[in-house]
Amino acid sequence: MNSSPIPQLLLASQSPRRAELLRQINVAFEQCPAHTDETVQPGESAEAYVERVARAKAEAVWARQGAASGRSVLGADTAVVMGEDILGKPRDRQDFMDTLGRLSGRSHQVWSAVALVDAQGSRSRVSVSTVHFRRIDAAELAAYWASGEPADKAGGYAIQGFAAVFVRRLEGSYSGVMGLPLHETDNLLRACGITPAPVAPG
Repeated sequence: MNSSPIPQLLLASQSPRRAELLRQINVAFEQCPAHTDETVQPGESAEAYVERVARAKAEAVWARQGAASGRSVLGADTAVVMGEDILGKPRDRQDFMDTLGRLSGRSHQVWSAVALVDAQGSRSRVSVSTVHFRRIDAAELAAYWASGEPADKAGGYAIQGFAAVFVRRLEGSYSGVMGLPLHETDNLLRACGITPAPVAPG
């Protein structure tokens, strides 16, 4: 029996959404959670925050597994931003209701960074998108929370899930809002010799 080749890429994330997006562009990888501190630093902008955390995740897995094996490590981070506020994962139902209540009928930004670390060093790219929500009434918010979908999502929603019905318009990267901007990811992967490719039919 032939064993499968070891993937040359480590994904510093346990996110099923990021894994799904990498599979979408036919990239072989192994998931290795980073377990890094994702606390926003005082005065830190959303752009600086997501880039710093994406790099920290990739660097942590590189130090733990990548350096010894020579495999490249990809890290990513995403933040939902309203005005100057970075909206994290909801702490509880009330926090979710307050957060989605702010986003209802308004526009917000989603910043998403991807970083790649290998023997050549570390580099990163950042994507920003603007998401326009329709108005969401309290009953809809309560039903959405009860579904369980928002509980572990930045900003309290998943654009690839039921929350797609809230989106009137999106300017930017759909995959970036999901958590891994594929245009920027492709750019970094090709630079280190990993080439995404379409899946052949049949």
